[in-house]
Amino acid sequence: MNYRQLGNSDLKVSEITLGTMTFGEQNSPEEAARQLDYAIAHGVNFIDVAEMYPVPPRAETQGRTEDYVGRWLSKQSRDKLIIATKITGPGRGFEWVRGGPRITPKQIRAATDASLTRLKTDYIDLYQIHWPDRNVPTFGQSEYDPGTERETTPIVEQLGAFADLIQAGKIRHVGLSNETPCGVCQFTHAAEEARLPRVVSIQNAYNLLNRTFEFGLAETCHREQLGLLAYSPLGFGTLTGKYIGGADAGRMTRFPGFGQRYNKPMVPEAVAAYVELARQVHMHPTTLALAFVRSRWFVTSTIIGATTMEQLQQNLDSVEVAMDAGLLEKIQAIHTRYPNPAP
Repeated sequence: MNYRQLGNSDLKVSEITLGTMTFGEQNSPEEAARQLDYAIAHGVNFIDVAEMYPVPPRAETQGRTEDYVGRWLSKQSRDKLIIATKITGPGRGFEWVRGGPRITPKQIRAATDASLTRLKTDYIDLYQIHWPDRNVPTFGQSEYDPGTERETTPIVEQLGAFADLIQAGKIRHVGLSNETPCGVCQFTHAAEEARLPRVVSIQNAYNLLNRTFEFGLAETCHREQLGLLAYSPLGFGTLTGKYIGGADAGRMTRFPGFGQRYNKPMVPEAVAAYVELARQVHMHPTTLALAFVRSRWFVTSTIIGATTMEQLQQNLDSVEVAMDAGLLEKIQAIHTRYPNPAP
């Protein structure tokens, strides 16, 4: 396992991050602990959660993932682990979160304290805005619509609240998620002008079916010194090939309507092409997809998630595989045929 500096922070994170959003819905506390133990034993030092998890979001389960991780974390050497969590953004109907989630100073403080309690820790290493407080296209939406603007908290006020939490020792660094180039620049410039903490990372979707990060955000994050934490590297499991030829008992089947960006036209054709390429090079489709993401110069860490130990083991084994120039050329040829079918 390799370790990389996250943005301009002092955090050295493993090239694989353990995602946990199945904990509390598809995985029990015992299963969660086994996954965490196995990942740490194989070099992972970075664990990503969110106050909204598990998924799909429900009032009855909200916060359960942090609770499961907290039960495990309370028995670990805290200083050897890097824990990231996220504050829920507005505009998606999750009214059970703080009576309607916003990224206001008051809600930032409340959300942080609640996460600390569930995680059973005194501090959070990376505290992320799950999606922006302002109106932006997210989670498969591809067009910005100025007609859907909403009231928003000025970014300098958001950063001011995070600065207070850093001063209090409750969080160490701030990150973004599901952000745009405009948003990254606004955050970094506001921090410089007001002498407030700079964001150090961005957690956005990136995989063989969605490489939109490459134009706009890759340059922006490079120049502004943000590291990418790539989520959904397997495209909600589609890139494993398990949905080819019929429904698999995965999330896409179990929770209809969830992960709609991977139900778009040309996704099946693109998946079939990548799966066939993996077969030709005697590689599992999972390994091909994960090794590709890990190989990109702008990716600091790849977030994996699993519901079974077999899946977790296969995901972690992918770190042993490197992409050569010939294989990357073949991937690019498929991408040219099927460019970003799941943005």
